[in-house]
Amino acid sequence: MTAPVRDETPLLALDRVEVVYDGIVVALRGVSLVVPPRSIVALLGSNGAGKSTTLKAASGLLAAERGEVRAGTVAFRGSPIGARSPLALVREGLVQVLEGRHCFPHLTVEENLATGVFARKASRADLRESIERTYMRFPGLRDRRRSLAGLLSGGEQQMLAIGRALVGKPTLVLLDEPSMGLAPKIVETIFALLRDLHEEDGISFLLAEQNAAAALAVADFAYVLETGRVVIQGAASEVRARDDVRQLYLGVRTRESRAPRPPAPAEGESLPRC
Repeated sequence: MTAPVRDETPLLALDRVEVVYDGIVVALRGVSLVVPPRSIVALLGSNGAGKSTTLKAASGLLAAERGEVRAGTVAFRGSPIGARSPLALVREGLVQVLEGRHCFPHLTVEENLATGVFARKASRADLRESIERTYMRFPGLRDRRRSLAGLLSGGEQQMLAIGRALVGKPTLVLLDEPSMGLAPKIVETIFALLRDLHEEDGISFLLAEQNAAAALAVADFAYVLETGRVVIQGAASEVRARDDVRQLYLGVRTRESRAPRPPAPAEGESLPRC
């Protein structure tokens, strides 16, 4: 399969990116991917495949964990991110929602949302408008606006983390494992919200997920990582139809996997030698 291609300059492009932690631990091995404008791209793989590292390479957050891009390039809106800080990237429209939500537990819901605007130095009126728009998307947060974030459920905290990103008025949101630890019904609600944000507000997403079924249901394109390498890529519908993806990531038994096992040897009969 070939990578997704559009005539427009990609919002995000990683070209043969290699990432090393502590100068010796290789986490990514030549990863290339693109996120076209107005798209949802799924980044699939098991735990430890390199999904979070890929997102942090794109958002400039590797240095916080003693990681670095050793080779290759990362470009946002056609320009290599180079030495641009994560703050500068946020101001340009690239925002990451980290795995585990990372809400401020001792701040209220509304105070958490307000932190999302600091990077772009909005006026008080702009902040209020942005928060109100977020409440329209997440009406449950309006009901809990004065509650401490640490008292919210996991699903509410995930919505709060996404809402805080939206207050920053992003063009591209990097979402790391938004379904982690959540009940299936809450996962369904969150992914429906992501689809609405994409279709109605034009926000693009790079979505790192182990829940391949949920991610592929909303994505336009998909990449599958294994041990820091891209091993499968293409349109989400094509990736979802592959037997290896269906068996390994969707829990669907393929015809090959349903093949009967050879009969056990009769009593006293030995197995053939290889």
